[in-house]
Amino acid sequence: MLRKGFLILLIVALGVMLAACAGETSAPAGDSAATGDSAGEAAGDGGQMATIGFTASLTGKLNVESTRQTNGLNLWMKQVNDAGGVALDGGAVQFQSTFYDDESNQDRVQELYTRLATEDGANFLISPYSSGLTAASSVIAEQYEKVMITTGAASDSNYTQGYTLVYQAYTPASKYLTGAVDMIAANSPDLKKLAIVHENDKFSTDVSTAAEEYALEQGFEVVLFEGYDSGTTDFAPIINKVEQAGPDAILGGGHFQDGSTFARQLAEKGVATEYLVLLVAPPEPTFAELGDAAIAVAGPSQWEPQAAYTAEAAEAGGMEWYGPTGEEFVSAYEDEYGEEPSYHAAGGYTAGLVLQAAIEKAGSLETAAVKEALDGLDILTFFGHIKFDTSEEAHGLQVGHEMVYIQWQKNDAGDLVKEIVWPAEAKTAEALHPVR
Repeated sequence: MLRKGFLILLIVALGVMLAACAGETSAPAGDSAATGDSAGEAAGDGGQMATIGFTASLTGKLNVESTRQTNGLNLWMKQVNDAGGVALDGGAVQFQSTFYDDESNQDRVQELYTRLATEDGANFLISPYSSGLTAASSVIAEQYEKVMITTGAASDSNYTQGYTLVYQAYTPASKYLTGAVDMIAANSPDLKKLAIVHENDKFSTDVSTAAEEYALEQGFEVVLFEGYDSGTTDFAPIINKVEQAGPDAILGGGHFQDGSTFARQLAEKGVATEYLVLLVAPPEPTFAELGDAAIAVAGPSQWEPQAAYTAEAAEAGGMEWYGPTGEEFVSAYEDEYGEEPSYHAAGGYTAGLVLQAAIEKAGSLETAAVKEALDGLDILTFFGHIKFDTSEEAHGLQVGHEMVYIQWQKNDAGDLVKEIVWPAEAKTAEALHPVR
């Protein structure tokens, strides 16, 4: 009898525990996480809960950029939920996320986004970081009819596949380095010889190919067009080719780790060049850890804290101003993460902001309604202009946003700082050249 009584008590206790857990947002076991428990409590009072699914490179070569992108998205979600959510149907919708570590692995992305769309019940998707990983996730978003906002994914080719639900927040790759060509032509019209050295991944190759085509159209001579394998740590063979070609300027790069290493090894070898413009790495605040090797290195950025997009500018341009100011975003990000936000962080936040604007405009969480709202979106945010191509040939391609170019310089106190050196209307300093 004692044993039977004990079993009854145990069953009752387990029942209480299961009931208590039923209201919690749980993470899928092993390699994922979910956020938004506190939001779930608030959403229970006449509101709705929307799930945002994504993967992040918590490990692998894309960790630095992906982590900051995720930080930005999480900050947006926290602010929206803390403010009570997005007004909808007489109540409010709040957000929770389910995400997995994609390990910077393209094969893993398709498996995980399929799980997000089918098993995890994600209402909306945010892309992983990088064009290669986003290409893998875009197929899944379209297959399962999920709106996906892409950020950290600039390759134009992703938006020429006939997708109808994939929307790009970044300036397309085809325009990443064309501004650098314009800057060199404006500042140093006598310089004509360019070397383009790039990582052999989809994003970097697309950017560099477009830059080569544009440079040739503008009358430049491309004396070297050279790719290197992802994960390269010894650039000596590449640097030897650069020195033999004797360019006036070097353009290219890839991602943070390889770009930083390439810049450092160019400095160590004392390679002389008038301009050095690299993708991804220079805008990151930690690029300054290179010390003097960072001086005069420039890079295209989707956004910088100095960028002063305002409600007044929106009105003058006939656009709606939407979201926080740049100062408000920077302050909130620094308070949350203890560091200055990079453009990857701003891009992650903007992905959420774009989704929020579309849901508010649609007045619905339904895919068709949100898609229609995104197709008509024309807003100015702290990140810049957001507008999408709606043609069949390039649906979802970003057509509003423009790059700025930063360069590391020393201020009067001798500290390394980022300055905007192009375009002319946005610059905070003149471009330094030669690099060394």
